[in-house]
Amino acid sequence: MKTVSIEFPESVFSSLRKAPAEFAQEMRIAAAVKWYEIGEISQGKAAEIAGLNRAEFIKILERYKVSTFQYTPEELAEEISDLDDEENCD
Repeated sequence: MKTVSIEFPESVFSSLRKAPAEFAQEMRIAAAVKWYEIGEISQGKAAEIAGLNRAEFIKILERYKVSTFQYTPEELAEEISDLDDEENCD
């Protein structure tokens, strides 16, 4: 595992009322949620970045009001079309 160090003014921790370790964990979660939300990473990778299992990450998505389903309208239409095609082949 790699370690990344970021410097913050001391006032950041007191204004957010978080200890540095708690702040770092919240940053990991927030970054993972955002990257997942914009489609940069998968749900599994986001959970890994956040330091959570997938079930925990899904609960976090609810807290941030981010959908667990990341489909564009076009991707969703294609999925539905594929299902329709499969049903018509039977």
